[in-house]
Amino acid sequence: MHIAIAGNIGSGKTTLTTLLAKHYSWQPHFEEVDENPYLNEFYDDMMRWSFNLQIYFLHSRFRQIHSFRSQNKNVIQDRTIYEDANIFAPNLHDMGLMSSRDFNTYQELFGLMEEFIKAPDLLIYLNASVPTLVRQIQKRGRPYENSIRLDYLQNLNDRYTDWIKGYDKGRLLVIDVDQLEFDSKPEDLGKVIEKIDAELNGLF
Repeated sequence: MHIAIAGNIGSGKTTLTTLLAKHYSWQPHFEEVDENPYLNEFYDDMMRWSFNLQIYFLHSRFRQIHSFRSQNKNVIQDRTIYEDANIFAPNLHDMGLMSSRDFNTYQELFGLMEEFIKAPDLLIYLNASVPTLVRQIQKRGRPYENSIRLDYLQNLNDRYTDWIKGYDKGRLLVIDVDQLEFDSKPEDLGKVIEKIDAELNGLF
């Protein structure tokens, strides 16, 4: 079984992935952030490094999917390949931070990869307002995220809203996280787990 957690930067994906992997004894697969050789440069000069960054993430997530599909284990994934192609890359292109030539090349590559992958059995989307995202980004204190622009986060949020409205690849659970602190309040984590259990009962 493949569970995936989607959401904007700072929405709590990695934290929830860790907590759910422990609770359900699922194998976690995290986004390759610290290992990404382009991330620091990207936030300093988005136009120069946007294509390199997105290609790295595309390759990384495709490799992840191939790996855990072949292992036949219950896994939970931090962010999906669909978010790269439907949200992050188009947003960079529309903001003038990725050329049309690079964007078209990226889309063609994703289209080819999509023929060889299967969507998650359950997608959990963490919906968060920009103030919540900013607060959580500041809380974790990654230096390279200090320069993230508010309009960049808002544009991503708008794209997430549109993408989730039209998501039809499998089961979907939307969790509003503005009023939740599942990393520090067991009762909030319990609320999330209750909702997930209800969805999982329909998968078996």
